[in-house]
Amino acid sequence: MCNRYRLSARQTAVMQACGYEAFEENPVISIPLEIFPTGKKTPRHGLVIRRSPAGNRPLEPVAMEWGFPTKVASKRDPAIKLDKYVTNARNLASSMWKPSISNPERRCLVPFTHFAEPHPEGGKGDDGKPRQMWFSLPDHPIAFFAGIWRPTERGEAYAFCTTAPNAIVAPWHPKAMPVILHRADLSQWLDGSAEDALALVRPYDGKMLEQVATPDNGEA
Repeated sequence: MCNRYRLSARQTAVMQACGYEAFEENPVISIPLEIFPTGKKTPRHGLVIRRSPAGNRPLEPVAMEWGFPTKVASKRDPAIKLDKYVTNARNLASSMWKPSISNPERRCLVPFTHFAEPHPEGGKGDDGKPRQMWFSLPDHPIAFFAGIWRPTERGEAYAFCTTAPNAIVAPWHPKAMPVILHRADLSQWLDGSAEDALALVRPYDGKMLEQVATPDNGEA
């Protein structure tokens, strides 16, 4: 389950990866290098790219909280409901995810430069945090997860879809991997029908790199 990823790129580079030749940085949006869920603590926002409702619906960068809020029963007392923020959308037919998948306006792109899966051997990584196996795309330094979003009481929140792992991720995380979109499929994800979008929910079949070392902070 991917609960850490990095975006070591500026908004301008992200928007260029979406096909914009020129884009003026939005100084209001401040995104940390590493994104992870914080639960009930102060939200930690990630960068999301979605269609703007204005004019001809151009793409726009937006800061959102990572994780859809829900209630789960306490293991100690099932009558007590606890807050949980779900970051990975797996069963896309469920009532939590289906409304967003079915509505193109609620689909988005989640840019990343690296994503992590917990290292099965555990222990600490070179950054002092739980050790990870990091993945990136050599052909696309800035890549995109297939994301969905919705409004919540704390503001707009996003998650990204997961699917079966490919041959590179499976040895490290055999249950799932994030859905990574090819550049040619970005418009289909954002604008297509629910069937068009679901056709893209599949293991990534392009080149991938893996590393145990924590990625550096270089910006694209």
